[in-house]
Amino acid sequence: MESHEVLKNSFENTSPKAVAAELGVSLSLVYKWAQEQSESGSGSRNPLDRLLEIYEHTGHLALIEWLCERAGGYYVQNPPTVCDGSYEMLPATNEIVGQFSGLLARISQAALDHSITPDEAEEIRESWDKLKSYAEGFVCCCEQGNFELMKEEESNPTKPRTSLY
Repeated sequence: MESHEVLKNSFENTSPKAVAAELGVSLSLVYKWAQEQSESGSGSRNPLDRLLEIYEHTGHLALIEWLCERAGGYYVQNPPTVCDGSYEMLPATNEIVGQFSGLLARISQAALDHSITPDEAEEIRESWDKLKSYAEGFVCCCEQGNFELMKEEESNPTKPRTSLY
């Protein structure tokens, strides 16, 4: 989805007039933010485009993390996908289950004394983020059809297989 589309959709919850008034900009500018930029003059670089440009120029991930935190969330970077059809679904699935089990074990161990220290919380967060990242990689491979050819490959194994990571 393009930034102007995101802004346009955001006006379903509030009016462009209210946004313009709150930000101290003209109503026409807010409307232009929600239009695709073109050579004919419609559209305008919007705050989302500008924030993305700042991030691209600085590479400072804290900009994105800060925005996610302000929106009540937490940023977890997606792993690079290298779905080339050589991964086995069962080992990849087992890895996700194993990582989830490890996370639950860390939580249980930390909670044995009925309190969780900052170090334990950090360890739990790292484990949780690793699991989310791995699961996202798995889902991306599924979406790319990586696991749909499993039966064909099993009946004609021509190259060694690897796990997802």
